[in-house]
Amino acid sequence: MATFLYKLGRSAFRRRRLVALLWVALLAIAGVGAATAPAPTSGSFSIPGTEAQRAFDLLEERFPGAGADGATARVVFKAPEGQKMTDPAHKAVVEETVSALKSGSDQIVSVTDPYTAQAVSRDGSTAYVSVAYKVNGMELTDETREALTQAGQNAQGKGLTVEVGGDALQTMPETGAGEIVGVIIAGIVLVITFGSLVAAGLPLLTAIIGVGIGVSSIAALANVLDLGSTTSTLAMMIGLAVGIDYALFIVSRYRAELADGREKEDAAGRAVGTAGSAVVFAGLTVVIALVGLAVVNIPMLTKMGFAAAGTVVIAVLIALTLIPALLGFAGNKVVGRKQRKGTAKTGDKPNGGTRWARFVIRRPLMVLLVGVIGLGAIAVPAASLEMGLPDDGVKPTSTTERRAYDALSDGFGPGFNGPLLVVVDGDKATADKTVSTIKGLEGWAAVTPATPNKAGDAAMITVVPKDRPSSVATEDLVHDIRNSTGDDVLVTGATAMNIDFSQKMNDALVPYLALVVGLAFLLLTVVFRSVLVPLKAALGFLLSVVAALGAVVAVFQWGWLGSLFGVEQTGPIMSMMPIFMVGVVFGLAMDYEVFLVTRMREAYVHGERPGEAIVTGFRHSARVVVAAAVIMIAVFSGFIGMDDQMIKMIGFGLAVAVLFDAFVVRMAIVPAVLALLGHKAWWLPKWLDRVLPNVDVEGESLAASTGGDTPAKPDLVKV
Repeated sequence: MATFLYKLGRSAFRRRRLVALLWVALLAIAGVGAATAPAPTSGSFSIPGTEAQRAFDLLEERFPGAGADGATARVVFKAPEGQKMTDPAHKAVVEETVSALKSGSDQIVSVTDPYTAQAVSRDGSTAYVSVAYKVNGMELTDETREALTQAGQNAQGKGLTVEVGGDALQTMPETGAGEIVGVIIAGIVLVITFGSLVAAGLPLLTAIIGVGIGVSSIAALANVLDLGSTTSTLAMMIGLAVGIDYALFIVSRYRAELADGREKEDAAGRAVGTAGSAVVFAGLTVVIALVGLAVVNIPMLTKMGFAAAGTVVIAVLIALTLIPALLGFAGNKVVGRKQRKGTAKTGDKPNGGTRWARFVIRRPLMVLLVGVIGLGAIAVPAASLEMGLPDDGVKPTSTTERRAYDALSDGFGPGFNGPLLVVVDGDKATADKTVSTIKGLEGWAAVTPATPNKAGDAAMITVVPKDRPSSVATEDLVHDIRNSTGDDVLVTGATAMNIDFSQKMNDALVPYLALVVGLAFLLLTVVFRSVLVPLKAALGFLLSVVAALGAVVAVFQWGWLGSLFGVEQTGPIMSMMPIFMVGVVFGLAMDYEVFLVTRMREAYVHGERPGEAIVTGFRHSARVVVAAAVIMIAVFSGFIGMDDQMIKMIGFGLAVAVLFDAFVVRMAIVPAVLALLGHKAWWLPKWLDRVLPNVDVEGESLAASTGGDTPAKPDLVKV
């Protein structure tokens, strides 16, 4: 592989104009495709094989035209203190709003009158109008959404407090200044690392090009592939982080080759052949982990994984081709001023990585215990993990959706924001019996009479719980209804969907962990020609993931430091968070493992003692790993500032996971364990050594294939 990549790097360097033109053309084509593609939908959310999904499917089949999968909205009215919504003046305003909503769009299925639908609170202070649409929230036209908000604003100016909630207001997550700040921090880190604006600019430029191609391609295909509104944001988050990191590794190696006296073209080829080999392997682990999310069998999660994996593939291809091409354009400017003048420190002199490695080697047991105990303590909150799906209750109080949510909770009870929908596959007698059964249970605040369909072979029953949608009491009510009724009665709704989705996540977590950790062990065994090193890497990965999950629970579920991260309302952790973090963090953790430990292995193979090999690896690789981790943390942290709770939580989770994995596991626990193991760390049974393929991540085959001297050792950041 190293020989092929060497030739690829040299070819891209020589034909730099053609390579650059091809990538720019791809960016233009993707951009045009995104600009001319139909507006994306919100992405259908389905949970195959669950009762909640079967209920939803039955609803669509037996109640055609009812907009079962359509958007909904609630216009909530609150009377001034001491007044009631039944007062004639307020009643007139509500009825006027109902008329305006009915005539405001042809996408509306129904608009309920609160005075005929019993949608006025007992104390008369609050009333609401329910609006149902034919299409989902992302397919609503701007005119329809404007008619909804305008109706609320018109009523607002007539003495009432009016708020609008529901997924009809759902829009694409807005990007804020946070992402820009993350990129700026990445640029500062690159300038400090390289001492050259040109060298620092190359990873940023290529990462932005790669993300532009990836996100534009997603936008162009979103409507065709039914991609969710958050898919492109997550792809951008991961693509930007790995794009900068992979380019960083190639540029660092190129500068090291120049420092060893190579000609520019040969240096570019060797950089791609050595560091590029590690980039391919690291990128492959990320891609497999993301694509592996398909084992969960949640279409939305599968599409998110494939879309993010696509951006990683683009990042790898750009690092292998566009980076050497741009290095050809950059000339000597890619080297810092001190290195051009011959005053830069050589890579063999002690640096911060050397001093840290020697400290760890002197006190390996202490470093290991501090690292493991520290991450273990942070992981404790993960034992209290409660999973669910976010609703309007976790949105900022500055949004009308959140204020509508709170107003309904105050006026009608907390369970009113998450009613259960019971679908009966049977006649009226069966439906009436079901209503009686539900009324005999505990935990409900209201049960509506059964509403049959036209054919009389199915009915709907709405059950309003006493407690909030994400509470244990409401979950118990769902289980009680399911256990007390027959197979012809199905329960769906927000809480039921949460229960089924969380259960599906739990069921898939162990198989997915086995797939990911097993894959990590196999691939790292091939790369490092060792059994204990891959085992240590996999266990360290699990430790960092659980610790990161504990931090997520502490902030988003318990509310610790919540105000610092913009968490206004605590609640259950998004159900897909654990398995998504496992998939993404696995790939990123293997990046650091490869780039740090590969250099140690080569030093050991070339005769250095185990302790010396650790110091050598840190002297040449620690700085680039630290820079890459800081960049990735900065990029992920930029998404914490978004209003979307799902993106905020993922950004925080990935940022702390990289922090723990890079700085605690890879930079502390890994060298401590290797120091304690000594020669045993690199043991591999002879029979296994004969069976395993030689992937040549270090590029040892380059000397023979290029007819030159032994390639420079892969000191990934000799700057």
